[in-house]
Amino acid sequence: MSFGGVAIPFVEHLGFKLMLFEGGASQIDYDPAPEHLNSFDVTHGGALMTLLDVAMAVAARSVAKEMGVVTIEMKTSFMRPARGLLSGKGRLMHRTATMAFTEATVFDAEGRACAHATGTFKYVRRLPVGPRETHALNQPPNQISTD
Repeated sequence: MSFGGVAIPFVEHLGFKLMLFEGGASQIDYDPAPEHLNSFDVTHGGALMTLLDVAMAVAARSVAKEMGVVTIEMKTSFMRPARGLLSGKGRLMHRTATMAFTEATVFDAEGRACAHATGTFKYVRRLPVGPRETHALNQPPNQISTD
């Protein structure tokens, strides 16, 4: 699945479904698999943080679809155990030419808030992705680098 034209393998692995991507708003639905639960049999906090992060990033990108975003910082509060079908709703609160200030909340199927986050994202030009090449340093043979 593509998130606004961007394939994200980890998000695909979690099974996130993009429901809304427009006008500074996002919604991503998530039905956690058994392997996404913690020892208390509720959705793992790391999975919830990923849902919040992606919901905020998608909200930020929804007003600049040609751009990518990278997370600069994120603060998360967990309010109640998250069980069953979840929905992450993101909102772009403010943006500048290079930064997006966002928030997102994860709701359970009954509409109760389970977790909330605020985040700052930097807009970046999307670059082609593919195999990267590395080149050996030009140093004389038998010399050890000190870097």
